[in-house]
Amino acid sequence: MEAFKTVLITGGAGFIGSHVVRKMVNKYPNTQLVNLDALTYAGNLDNLADVANASNYTFVQGDIIDASFVNTLFDQHQFDGVVHLAAESHVDNSIKNPLGFAQTNVMGTLNLLEAARNQWKDDMANKRFYHISTDEVFGSLGKEGAFTEETAYDPRSPYSASKAASDHFIRAYFHTYDLPVVLSNCSNNYGPAQYPEKLIPLFIKNIVENKPLPVYGKGENIRDWLYVEDHAEAIDLVLHQGKIGETYAIGGNNEIRNIDMVHTLIEVTDRLLGRPKGTSLDLISYVVDRLGHDFRYAIDASKIKNELGWKPMTHFEEAIEKTVKSFL
Repeated sequence: MEAFKTVLITGGAGFIGSHVVRKMVNKYPNTQLVNLDALTYAGNLDNLADVANASNYTFVQGDIIDASFVNTLFDQHQFDGVVHLAAESHVDNSIKNPLGFAQTNVMGTLNLLEAARNQWKDDMANKRFYHISTDEVFGSLGKEGAFTEETAYDPRSPYSASKAASDHFIRAYFHTYDLPVVLSNCSNNYGPAQYPEKLIPLFIKNIVENKPLPVYGKGENIRDWLYVEDHAEAIDLVLHQGKIGETYAIGGNNEIRNIDMVHTLIEVTDRLLGRPKGTSLDLISYVVDRLGHDFRYAIDASKIKNELGWKPMTHFEEAIEKTVKSFL
Protein backbone atom coordinates (compact mmCIF):
# COMPACT_ATOMS: atom_id res chain seq x y z
CA MET A 1 0.00 0.00 0.00
CA GLU A 2 1.26 3.50 -0.79
CA ALA A 3 2.16 5.82 2.07
CA PHE A 4 -0.62 7.79 3.76
CA LYS A 5 -0.80 11.57 3.51
CA THR A 6 -2.31 12.29 6.94
CA VAL A 7 -2.78 9.74 9.71
CA LEU A 8 -4.76 10.26 12.91
CA ILE A 9 -3.36 8.39 15.92
CA THR A 10 -5.78 8.41 18.86
CA GLY A 11 -4.33 7.99 22.34
CA GLY A 12 -0.90 8.92 21.05
CA ALA A 13 0.27 10.38 24.37
CA GLY A 14 -0.43 7.10 26.14
CA PHE A 15 1.87 4.15 26.64
CA ILE A 16 1.57 2.19 23.39
CA GLY A 17 0.49 5.26 21.42
CA SER A 18 3.63 7.26 22.20
CA HIS A 19 5.84 4.46 20.89
CA VAL A 20 3.71 4.24 17.71
CA VAL A 21 3.77 8.02 17.18
CA ARG A 22 7.56 8.20 17.61
CA LYS A 23 8.14 5.31 15.20
CA MET A 24 5.90 6.79 12.50
CA VAL A 25 7.09 10.40 12.85
CA ASN A 26 10.66 9.20 12.34
CA LYS A 27 9.94 6.59 9.67
CA TYR A 28 7.47 8.53 7.47
CA PRO A 29 8.73 12.13 7.09
CA ASN A 30 6.27 12.76 4.23
CA THR A 31 3.22 11.65 6.25
CA GLN A 32 1.54 14.16 8.55
CA LEU A 33 0.87 12.51 11.93
CA VAL A 34 -1.87 13.99 14.11
CA ASN A 35 -1.84 12.79 17.72
CA LEU A 36 -5.26 13.14 19.36
CA ASP A 37 -5.26 12.57 23.11
CA ALA A 38 -7.57 13.67 25.92
CA LEU A 39 -4.58 13.78 28.30
CA THR A 40 -6.38 11.89 31.05
CA TYR A 41 -4.22 10.54 33.88
CA ALA A 42 -2.62 7.96 31.55
CA GLY A 43 -1.58 10.40 28.80
CA ASN A 44 1.73 12.24 29.09
CA LEU A 45 3.23 14.52 26.43
CA ASP A 46 6.67 14.14 28.08
CA ASN A 47 6.63 10.69 26.41
CA LEU A 48 7.00 12.51 23.06
CA ALA A 49 9.32 15.40 23.92
CA ASP A 50 11.87 14.09 21.39
CA VAL A 51 9.48 14.47 18.42
CA ALA A 52 7.32 17.38 19.67
CA ASN A 53 8.85 19.85 17.20
CA ALA A 54 8.97 17.55 14.16
CA SER A 55 7.56 19.18 11.02
CA ASN A 56 5.28 16.20 10.29
CA TYR A 57 3.80 16.01 13.82
CA THR A 58 0.80 17.79 15.35
CA PHE A 59 -0.71 17.31 18.79
CA VAL A 60 -4.42 17.97 19.39
CA GLN A 61 -6.01 17.71 22.81
CA GLY A 62 -9.57 16.41 22.67
CA ASP A 63 -11.89 13.55 23.55
CA ILE A 64 -13.23 10.95 21.13
CA ILE A 65 -16.56 10.90 23.02
CA ASP A 66 -17.26 14.42 21.63
CA ALA A 67 -18.77 13.57 18.23
CA SER A 68 -18.91 17.12 16.83
CA PHE A 69 -15.27 17.71 17.77
CA VAL A 70 -14.24 14.44 16.06
CA ASN A 71 -16.17 15.36 12.89
CA THR A 72 -14.56 18.82 12.79
CA LEU A 73 -11.11 17.27 13.20
CA PHE A 74 -11.74 14.96 10.23
CA ASP A 75 -12.94 17.93 8.15
CA GLN A 76 -9.85 19.97 9.02
CA HIS A 77 -7.24 17.30 8.37
CA GLN A 78 -8.82 15.02 5.72
CA PHE A 79 -7.27 11.88 7.22
CA ASP A 80 -6.67 8.93 4.92
CA GLY A 81 -5.46 6.71 7.80
CA VAL A 82 -6.62 6.19 11.39
CA VAL A 83 -4.75 4.24 14.09
CA HIS A 84 -7.22 3.95 16.95
CA LEU A 85 -5.50 3.28 20.28
CA ALA A 86 -7.39 5.60 22.63
CA ALA A 87 -9.11 3.51 25.31
CA GLU A 88 -9.72 3.09 28.98
CA SER A 89 -7.70 -0.06 29.63
CA HIS A 90 -7.27 -0.84 33.33
CA VAL A 91 -9.43 -3.80 34.40
CA ASP A 92 -9.66 -2.75 38.06
CA ASN A 93 -10.91 0.71 37.02
CA SER A 94 -13.53 -0.90 34.75
CA ILE A 95 -14.88 -2.90 37.69
CA LYS A 96 -15.36 0.37 39.60
CA ASN A 97 -16.66 2.42 36.64
CA PRO A 98 -18.11 0.31 33.82
CA LEU A 99 -20.11 3.21 32.33
CA GLY A 100 -16.99 5.28 31.70
CA PHE A 101 -15.44 2.37 29.82
CA ALA A 102 -18.54 1.99 27.66
CA GLN A 103 -18.47 5.72 26.87
CA THR A 104 -14.85 5.87 25.72
CA ASN A 105 -14.32 2.40 24.27
CA VAL A 106 -17.70 1.92 22.57
CA MET A 107 -19.18 5.35 21.87
CA GLY A 108 -15.77 6.92 21.24
CA THR A 109 -14.99 4.24 18.67
CA LEU A 110 -18.38 4.74 17.03
CA ASN A 111 -17.77 8.49 16.75
CA LEU A 112 -14.50 7.83 14.94
CA LEU A 113 -16.11 5.24 12.66
CA GLU A 114 -18.92 7.64 11.74
CA ALA A 115 -16.50 10.47 11.04
CA ALA A 116 -14.41 8.21 8.80
CA ARG A 117 -17.47 6.83 7.01
CA ASN A 118 -18.81 10.32 6.29
CA GLN A 119 -15.41 11.60 5.17
CA TRP A 120 -14.60 8.63 2.95
CA LYS A 121 -18.04 7.65 1.64
CA ASP A 122 -17.36 8.87 -1.92
CA ASP A 123 -13.84 7.42 -2.13
CA MET A 124 -12.74 4.51 0.04
CA ALA A 125 -9.60 3.83 -2.04
CA ASN A 126 -6.27 4.07 -0.20
CA LYS A 127 -8.01 4.71 3.12
CA ARG A 128 -7.61 2.64 6.25
CA PHE A 129 -9.15 2.53 9.73
CA TYR A 130 -7.01 0.41 12.08
CA HIS A 131 -8.52 -0.53 15.44
CA ILE A 132 -6.19 -1.89 18.11
CA SER A 133 -7.79 -4.23 20.64
CA THR A 134 -6.88 -6.76 23.31
CA ASP A 135 -6.71 -10.52 23.72
CA GLU A 136 -8.93 -10.11 26.80
CA VAL A 137 -12.01 -10.13 24.51
CA PHE A 138 -11.46 -13.89 24.14
CA GLY A 139 -11.94 -14.61 27.85
CA SER A 140 -9.75 -17.02 29.77
CA LEU A 141 -7.68 -20.04 28.76
CA GLY A 142 -7.00 -23.20 30.73
CA LYS A 143 -3.51 -24.65 30.91
CA GLU A 144 -3.45 -25.58 27.20
CA GLY A 145 -4.12 -23.83 23.91
CA ALA A 146 -3.81 -20.27 22.61
CA PHE A 147 -6.06 -17.57 21.22
CA THR A 148 -6.19 -17.20 17.43
CA GLU A 149 -8.07 -14.84 15.12
CA GLU A 150 -10.86 -17.46 15.04
CA THR A 151 -11.37 -17.72 18.82
CA ALA A 152 -14.94 -16.98 19.92
CA TYR A 153 -15.45 -13.87 22.05
CA ASP A 154 -16.05 -14.43 25.76
CA PRO A 155 -15.22 -11.20 27.65
CA ARG A 156 -15.17 -11.47 31.45
CA SER A 157 -14.70 -7.87 32.69
CA PRO A 158 -16.39 -4.54 31.85
CA TYR A 159 -13.10 -3.53 30.17
CA SER A 160 -12.94 -6.56 27.89
CA ALA A 161 -16.70 -6.34 27.21
CA SER A 162 -16.31 -2.73 26.08
CA LYS A 163 -13.40 -3.66 23.79
CA ALA A 164 -15.36 -6.64 22.41
CA ALA A 165 -18.27 -4.32 21.59
CA SER A 166 -15.96 -1.90 19.78
CA ASP A 167 -14.41 -4.80 17.82
CA HIS A 168 -17.90 -5.86 16.70
CA PHE A 169 -18.70 -2.33 15.52
CA ILE A 170 -15.44 -2.21 13.53
CA ARG A 171 -16.39 -5.40 11.69
CA ALA A 172 -20.00 -4.25 11.25
CA TYR A 173 -18.81 -1.08 9.49
CA PHE A 174 -16.68 -3.22 7.19
CA HIS A 175 -19.58 -5.50 6.26
CA THR A 176 -22.32 -2.85 6.18
CA TYR A 177 -20.56 0.18 4.73
CA ASP A 178 -17.42 -1.37 3.13
CA LEU A 179 -15.31 0.80 5.44
CA PRO A 180 -11.67 -0.28 4.91
CA VAL A 181 -10.82 -1.57 8.38
CA VAL A 182 -8.10 -3.73 9.91
CA LEU A 183 -8.07 -4.96 13.49
CA SER A 184 -5.55 -6.51 15.86
CA ASN A 185 -5.79 -8.11 19.30
CA CYS A 186 -2.62 -7.95 21.35
CA SER A 187 -1.39 -9.55 24.56
CA ASN A 188 -0.13 -7.68 27.66
CA ASN A 189 2.29 -4.92 26.69
CA TYR A 190 5.23 -3.75 28.79
CA GLY A 191 8.10 -1.32 28.37
CA PRO A 192 9.19 2.27 28.99
CA ALA A 193 6.57 5.00 29.61
CA GLN A 194 3.79 2.70 30.91
CA TYR A 195 1.57 4.36 33.50
CA PRO A 196 2.20 2.90 36.99
CA GLU A 197 -1.21 1.29 37.52
CA LYS A 198 -0.20 -1.79 35.54
CA LEU A 199 1.72 -4.61 37.18
CA ILE A 200 5.26 -4.01 35.89
CA PRO A 201 5.65 -0.24 36.40
CA LEU A 202 3.68 -0.31 39.66
CA PHE A 203 5.85 -3.06 41.11
CA ILE A 204 9.10 -1.38 40.01
CA LYS A 205 7.90 1.79 41.75
CA ASN A 206 6.93 -0.11 44.90
CA ILE A 207 10.25 -1.98 45.02
CA VAL A 208 12.12 1.34 44.79
CA GLU A 209 9.94 2.81 47.58
CA ASN A 210 9.94 -0.36 49.74
CA LYS A 211 6.14 -0.60 49.50
CA PRO A 212 4.08 -3.83 49.45
CA LEU A 213 3.83 -5.82 46.20
CA PRO A 214 0.16 -6.96 46.17
CA VAL A 215 -0.18 -10.22 44.22
CA TYR A 216 -3.70 -11.43 43.36
CA GLY A 217 -4.59 -14.91 44.66
CA LYS A 218 -1.51 -17.14 44.56
CA GLY A 219 0.09 -15.32 41.65
CA GLU A 220 -0.49 -18.30 39.34
CA ASN A 221 -2.34 -16.36 36.61
CA ILE A 222 -0.40 -16.45 33.35
CA ARG A 223 0.06 -13.63 30.83
CA ASP A 224 1.74 -13.49 27.43
CA TRP A 225 4.04 -10.44 27.65
CA LEU A 226 4.72 -8.35 24.52
CA TYR A 227 7.44 -5.68 24.48
CA VAL A 228 5.90 -2.39 23.36
CA GLU A 229 8.55 -1.67 20.69
CA ASP A 230 7.80 -5.02 19.06
CA HIS A 231 4.08 -4.18 19.17
CA ALA A 232 4.72 -0.78 17.53
CA GLU A 233 6.56 -2.58 14.72
CA ALA A 234 3.55 -4.89 14.25
CA ILE A 235 1.14 -1.93 14.22
CA ASP A 236 3.20 -0.24 11.50
CA LEU A 237 3.07 -3.44 9.41
CA VAL A 238 -0.67 -4.04 9.86
CA LEU A 239 -1.47 -0.40 9.00
CA HIS A 240 0.52 -0.46 5.77
CA GLN A 241 0.34 -4.10 4.66
CA GLY A 242 -2.54 -5.76 6.51
CA LYS A 243 -5.42 -7.04 4.39
CA ILE A 244 -8.65 -5.03 4.55
CA GLY A 245 -11.30 -6.66 6.75
CA GLU A 246 -8.77 -8.97 8.43
CA THR A 247 -7.83 -9.44 12.08
CA TYR A 248 -4.30 -10.10 13.36
CA ALA A 249 -3.45 -11.61 16.74
CA ILE A 250 -0.22 -10.12 18.12
CA GLY A 251 1.54 -11.89 20.99
CA GLY A 252 4.93 -11.87 22.63
CA ASN A 253 5.30 -15.66 22.65
CA ASN A 254 6.37 -15.11 26.25
CA GLU A 255 4.09 -16.71 28.85
CA ILE A 256 4.96 -15.94 32.46
CA ARG A 257 3.13 -16.54 35.74
CA ASN A 258 2.46 -13.31 37.62
CA ILE A 259 4.48 -14.45 40.63
CA ASP A 260 7.46 -15.30 38.39
CA MET A 261 7.24 -11.83 36.82
CA VAL A 262 7.29 -10.31 40.32
CA HIS A 263 10.41 -12.33 41.23
CA THR A 264 12.12 -11.16 38.02
CA LEU A 265 11.26 -7.52 38.74
CA ILE A 266 12.64 -7.86 42.27
CA GLU A 267 15.86 -9.46 41.02
CA VAL A 268 16.50 -6.84 38.29
CA THR A 269 15.41 -3.78 40.28
CA ASP A 270 17.37 -4.72 43.42
CA ARG A 271 20.46 -5.40 41.30
CA LEU A 272 20.21 -2.07 39.45
CA LEU A 273 19.70 -0.27 42.77
CA GLY A 274 22.82 -1.95 44.16
CA ARG A 275 20.86 -3.84 46.83
CA PRO A 276 21.82 -7.35 48.00
CA LYS A 277 20.00 -10.09 46.07
CA GLY A 278 16.54 -10.87 47.44
CA THR A 279 16.29 -7.64 49.47
CA SER A 280 12.72 -6.92 48.31
CA LEU A 281 11.28 -10.45 48.45
CA ASP A 282 9.58 -9.77 51.78
CA LEU A 283 7.55 -6.96 50.11
CA ILE A 284 5.37 -9.60 48.38
CA SER A 285 1.89 -9.76 49.87
CA TYR A 286 -0.92 -11.99 48.61
CA VAL A 287 -4.31 -10.27 48.32
CA VAL A 288 -7.87 -11.40 47.57
CA ASP A 289 -8.16 -12.35 43.90
CA ARG A 290 -9.61 -9.87 41.39
CA LEU A 291 -13.29 -10.30 40.46
CA GLY A 292 -13.62 -12.34 37.25
CA HIS A 293 -9.84 -12.77 37.04
CA ASP A 294 -8.91 -14.56 33.80
CA PHE A 295 -6.51 -17.44 34.52
CA ARG A 296 -4.37 -17.42 31.40
CA TYR A 297 -3.88 -15.56 28.13
CA ALA A 298 -1.73 -16.79 25.27
CA ILE A 299 -1.68 -15.84 21.61
CA ASP A 300 -0.87 -17.86 18.52
CA ALA A 301 0.66 -15.13 16.31
CA SER A 302 1.38 -17.40 13.33
CA LYS A 303 -0.99 -15.50 10.98
CA ILE A 304 0.85 -12.17 11.25
CA LYS A 305 4.17 -14.03 11.03
CA ASN A 306 3.16 -15.96 7.90
CA GLU A 307 1.35 -13.10 6.11
CA LEU A 308 3.33 -10.01 7.14
CA GLY A 309 6.64 -11.48 8.34
CA TRP A 310 6.35 -10.10 11.89
CA LYS A 311 7.61 -11.77 15.05
CA PRO A 312 8.71 -10.34 18.40
CA MET A 313 12.42 -9.50 18.16
CA THR A 314 13.33 -8.32 21.68
CA HIS A 315 14.41 -10.98 24.17
CA PHE A 316 12.57 -10.78 27.50
CA GLU A 317 15.76 -10.40 29.58
CA GLU A 318 16.93 -7.47 27.46
CA ALA A 319 13.48 -5.86 27.39
CA ILE A 320 12.85 -6.11 31.13
CA GLU A 321 16.30 -4.64 31.81
CA LYS A 322 15.53 -1.69 29.48
CA THR A 323 12.12 -1.27 31.12
CA VAL A 324 13.40 -1.18 34.70
CA LYS A 325 16.24 1.18 33.75
CA SER A 326 13.81 3.58 32.07
CA PHE A 327 11.66 3.78 35.21
CA LEU A 328 14.64 4.18 37.52
